[in-house]
Amino acid sequence: MSTEALATSTIDLPRDLATCHAIIQSQEATIHEQQSHIGCLEHRLAQFVRHRFGRRSEKMDAGQLRLFTAEDQQPQSTVVDEAPDAAAPRTGDGKARRKRGGGRKPLPAELPRVPVVYELPEDQLVCPHSGKPLVKIGQDVSEQLEFIPSSLFVIRHIRCKYAPEGGDGPVYIADKPRQPIEKGLPGPGLLAQVAVSKYGDHIPLHRLERIFKRHGMELARSTTCRWMGALSQLLRPLTDRMRDRILQSKVIQTDDTPIPTQVRGRGSTRTSRLWIYRGDGRAPFTVLDYTADRSRAGPARWLNVEDEQRRYRGYLQADAYSAYDAFFGEDRMTEVGCWAHARRKFHDARMTCPGVAHQVLACIGQLYEVERQAKQRAEQMSEPLTQVRLELRTQHSRAILEKIKSLLESESIRQLPRSPIGEAIGYARGNWPALCRYLDDGDLEIDNNAAERELRGVAIGRKNYLFVGSDNGGHTAATLYSLITSATRHGHDPYHYLLDVIDRISDHPANQLDDLLPDRWKPLAPPPRHTTPAT
Repeated sequence: MSTEALATSTIDLPRDLATCHAIIQSQEATIHEQQSHIGCLEHRLAQFVRHRFGRRSEKMDAGQLRLFTAEDQQPQSTVVDEAPDAAAPRTGDGKARRKRGGGRKPLPAELPRVPVVYELPEDQLVCPHSGKPLVKIGQDVSEQLEFIPSSLFVIRHIRCKYAPEGGDGPVYIADKPRQPIEKGLPGPGLLAQVAVSKYGDHIPLHRLERIFKRHGMELARSTTCRWMGALSQLLRPLTDRMRDRILQSKVIQTDDTPIPTQVRGRGSTRTSRLWIYRGDGRAPFTVLDYTADRSRAGPARWLNVEDEQRRYRGYLQADAYSAYDAFFGEDRMTEVGCWAHARRKFHDARMTCPGVAHQVLACIGQLYEVERQAKQRAEQMSEPLTQVRLELRTQHSRAILEKIKSLLESESIRQLPRSPIGEAIGYARGNWPALCRYLDDGDLEIDNNAAERELRGVAIGRKNYLFVGSDNGGHTAATLYSLITSATRHGHDPYHYLLDVIDRISDHPANQLDDLLPDRWKPLAPPPRHTTPAT
């Protein structure tokens, strides 16, 4: 503002210096508060834009992170001694660049081959230069990949009838095996195809309706929806058994994701939840559970918290959801934090407070480097991973965590609690014992990413089918997601796994259900993986 403007201002400025200083201090505080508020709004806007349009990766530039921890990078990179390949090309920071594979990969040997032979015409079997007849001396072979679309077919179940000669006496009829849906239209293969298409390949039922119509059969989505409900009831004993096994795990990883549920008669949806529970190597299954809301009652019921005899008492690794707090304590579960959740908050705050955020991100990167090197050494030296983890964490990770803790404590008094960096610091400090607990046991992971990765399929499917039709539909989704995810975790083709299990479970002894679980499942016959077309 110019001197003339000040002279003509209607504001009556004070004359004494103390009052002027007080006004300046008050205005400075107001400006600082407004700047902080503007920074928070800009942060929220940037998060929204990134969520809507940007890439989700949280990977940072390694060169940028080394600016904050340059003195600590060299010792960490020598946890495992590696002999670099002298012939490998180098990047600017001296690391060997991994060569990218080039060229076409050979076609799998197990695929059937259909020979198509090309012969010279008879009028060309004479050499035009010498006039002598041509004889075959070899052949040139090239391969081309082809596809035959799947098709529907009808199985006719013919039950032969018998009676005594002469027509006197009772009539005998051959038995037919029990069907997945008694008096129902679909066979095991069709049920498995619909289930894997929707819950494994994320194809909504209305799209399957069009696909089946192209194959010559009109199957309404309401019909296939009822099939999936009946199938989940048939297979639910398997997921119940997997749950019993998971509750015997030493470590359970859990997370949840929202899923809209249609409200009948209102034309709207409400937000329900799918919870994931991932067992460790003792119970290598993944089970999902549906709840109508995100209250504590859902995980408390699944983990038998209120049952003194059957409650889970091992490690529970999750985010810092407050509903879990009542689960932890003496003779209860032990909380294990997730460094991926903590890291994400600092990554989101890096634009509003880059100095502190990048320092913490660099230190967290060192923690993950220790985990990577432990896994690499265990593979190279054929040592138990849990033992190597515990050793390297004691040698390196503990000191890094002390450095992070000191940085958080010093910055907590400088940053506003409601700012993005303040919230990130508050999250880490509030969950510090849980975040450090992975140091105590080599069976514990540094983060909960395995469970989060297995929830990605739900997120992709949710974008396609938009919502589940009812609470029963939510329970159906949880059951079929559980079986498909667990089968995939064991390297099984989920279609062939479900096909075999659906075909056998109706007549399978109840006390031998474990034989149908993904870790012990053996098909009665090799699956018909490929069909060779007629030539």
